[in-house]
Order: sequence, then structure tokens, then C-alpha cells
Amino acid sequence: MKHAIEIRDLSVVYDGFKALKSVSLAVEPGESFGLVGESGSGKSTLLRAIAGLAPVAGGTILLKHHYLAGRRDKATLRDVQMVFQDPYGSLHPRQTVDRALSEPLVIHGIDNAEVRIRRALDEVGLGQGFRFRYPHQLSGGQRQRVAIARALILEPSILLLDEPTSALDASVQAEVLNLLDQVREDRRLTFLMVSHDLAVVTHMCDRLMVMHNGAEVETLSRAQLAARTVSAAYTARLLAASEGFRRA
Repeated sequence: MKHAIEIRDLSVVYDGFKALKSVSLAVEPGESFGLVGESGSGKSTLLRAIAGLAPVAGGTILLKHHYLAGRRDKATLRDVQMVFQDPYGSLHPRQTVDRALSEPLVIHGIDNAEVRIRRALDEVGLGQGFRFRYPHQLSGGQRQRVAIARALILEPSILLLDEPTSALDASVQAEVLNLLDQVREDRRLTFLMVSHDLAVVTHMCDRLMVMHNGAEVETLSRAQLAARTVSAAYTARLLAASEGFRRA
């Protein structure tokens, strides 16, 4: 079986600083894979490297066994979509929801905009009443639902999720996570998800990689994380420091 995502010895350097140090991982089609660790551990940098937004200094990135290098072509950009952490910063304040959803369709030359916009809004639980609202007229949870709809509208097979609920209230977090879970099941999507919240990762991810200082510490299954069956002292400290961690 082809891996949906395969990273081999990936390094990223910003102005002499090694943000990623020879990281490797493989994510299977339809799997939800988590990246956890403290701020600055390299989690988001890894996502950005896959999306073509970080300066790769070494190693390889493969999507479905196709090598990625340099600027991403339109086919890759369509198949791999990213949902960012900040629902306030990811939407243009002067664009309606309709415009935000139409724009990627125009860029990729997709004609059936009306059908796709209606379906995307329904899929994220917003409905047509939100179509011509502006971001300031939406709650944080509603804005993140629009961001998810925008990612889904191109019908990707892979979603890169960078702390997609960390800026939301706890009750809204659960709603958005359940939505993402349902979307993955319905569309058979592959997720690569960054989170600092181990409870979220236990709920959402089949496997996870613990990262520290730009490198892998260890890779665990959901069951190992839930049972706290870890081998690295750093992971044990991360578990101990994680407020509200509950066994699945």
C-alpha cells in the first residue's frame, strides 16, 4: 500500500537555526496521525514544509509516492489542504463567506461553484444563512467551520491541521473535533494533526509522534498514549504536565 504521506530525514533551517532535524514518518491513507510537543518543538514547521511554506534544507517529502520539491503544483495544492490555528486571522475581514469559498474554486478553475458551496456549508453544519456574512459576524467556532469548509471544497484527500481548535472555547472545541472526525470518516480523508493537547490527540489520532527541539522523541499508538505506556522520559513529563489528560 502506498503511504499517503512519507517524510524521510527532513530538515528545515531558518537563518541558521535548525527547526527540523532529520525527521521521518509515514502516514497511511485514511489514518489520523498526530504531532505533539511543546511550543517550538517543530510540529507546525513539519506541516508547513509539506505545504511548501518552509525552507527545506534536506530530506524528502512524498505524497502517495510522488516526490515534492520546490513550489507545489496545482494538483498537489488541491489534494492537500491546510487548516490553520487562528480562525480570526485565516479569513479576510472584508470578504463574505461566499467569497472565501468561491476563491479557491476560481483559482483551480472549478465550475460547479454553487453546488460545492452549498454542500460545503451544509457539511460543516452552517447552512446557507451564513453564506453572505462577514467574519466579524461569526463566532470563533463558526469561523473555523468556514475555514474547514474552504479546505474541503476542493475535495482533497489529505488535511493538514495546525492546532485547529486551540483558539476556541472548550465546548466549541468538542463540536469542531467531532465535525472533523465525521468528515474524515465520510470522505475517508488522511489527517496530519498538530496539537499540544494530549486529550485531543487521544480522541482524534490513531498514532502520534512526540517531538522535542525539532526531532522525534518517539512514536506511539493511541492505546499506548491512553495507557501511558511510553519509553521516553520527555514523553512521561509531557503527560504529567498535560492538564485535564484523561484515559480514552
